[in-house]
Order: sequence, then structure tokens, then C-alpha cells
Amino acid sequence: MTDLEPLAYADGDTALSGLLARPDGAPRGAVLVFPTIMNPTPAVEDKARALAAAGYLALVADFYGKTPASFDDARLFAGEIRQAPELFRQRLRASLRALVRLDEAKDLPLFVIGFCMGGQAALEMAREGAPVDAVVSFHGLLDTQLPAQPGHVTARVLVCHGDADPMVPREQVLKFWQEMDRAGANWHFHSYSGVKHGFTNPYPSENPATGYDASADRQSWAAMFALFDELIDG
Repeated sequence: MTDLEPLAYADGDTALSGLLARPDGAPRGAVLVFPTIMNPTPAVEDKARALAAAGYLALVADFYGKTPASFDDARLFAGEIRQAPELFRQRLRASLRALVRLDEAKDLPLFVIGFCMGGQAALEMAREGAPVDAVVSFHGLLDTQLPAQPGHVTARVLVCHGDADPMVPREQVLKFWQEMDRAGANWHFHSYSGVKHGFTNPYPSENPATGYDASADRQSWAAMFALFDELIDG
């Protein structure tokens, strides 16, 4: 199994430490992975290893520069960087810079994916027109304080969503569709019936809003790779 290497970077005065997964051979593309509100977790680290095994250079971003000991800690830390949308996006941009500055990432297709809060982060990068080829959100939050403006979303967008996710009601889904249409985005939205929040995480969770779903996990992961293949191979 691919080892994850620490990668130090910073957002201004905040020291951050990402986790880098390298493929055995030359990478097909570079993928920035935004974790959940808990920052890197075993499930997200497993996804980074899976990306490396499939031939991608993958960097798991660090949201906080510190590790939450509990969900309450994580909510507090998240509030610090999400108190203003520009602060949040600034932190996200720092993570993307850390990836693209790597020698191995030079001239590679660039992708951004994320899980839960990380899915929201990936979509924020698309909304502001980050220079990436595609963004993929897995059970991500769809709301934003800075909706995409016409012409700003240049990346392909894939959202993989559990229809029984209590954190993302259907009204929020419809509002997101309308936002993407107004922006002229090229977007796909996959919704899995009866599936809750956090459906890619097979590890135990005490949060009743979450629930692993093996089928949705497999199908969403395959959809991501299909999009990557389409953009790389044409």
C-alpha cells in the first residue's frame, strides 16, 4: 500500500501539512483531495492511496494546521476559516498552490475532489474559476455565500450526492442546479436514492446523518475516474 508523505506548506502565517500519495510510475494527473470537517481521516487517506494506485499524484489538503480531537473541535476550527468566504477560499488556494508547485505535477491535468466539507471546498474552487480541469464533490455541502458568476466556472463539475442526506435537502440541490445553469457550467449531478451523508466512509460513525453505502461508493468513484479518463484521453 502506498505510504503517505507529509508535505509542509502554508497559508500566510498558518503552517499546514498535507499528505502526499505518489504513484509507482509517471502520474496521469494531479489530484487535490479536500478532506472532511475532521481533516484527514482514515477513509480520506484510503482514497488518496487508491488514487495513487490508479496512477495519480494525490495531495490530501490540511484545512486547519491542527488536528481536531472531537467533532466539536472540528466545528470550531471550521468556523474559523469559514467565517468569511474569502478566508475559506484563500485556504483552499494555498493547498492548490502546494500541489502545482511539485515538480511531478508540472504540465499534468489538474483535478480537485472533496468529501463532505471537502466537497463544498471543491465546489468553491470551481465557483471562483480555479485553473483546474475538473472538480468532484462526494456528499458535499452545496450551499455557498459567493455563488458562481456567468462564465466563471471553467472546470467540469461532478457532484455525487446521497438523496437521503439530511444536511443537503432537495431545496439546496435545486438551488445548486440553478446556480450552475446561470453560470453556464458543464455539470453532472449523480443522486443515489436512500443514501445518507458520508456514504464513502466505511469506518464506524456515531453521526446518525451519515451512513456508508457500498454501491454509491463504488459508483461515484467509478464516475470520477470516467470523467478523468475523458479529460485525459479525449
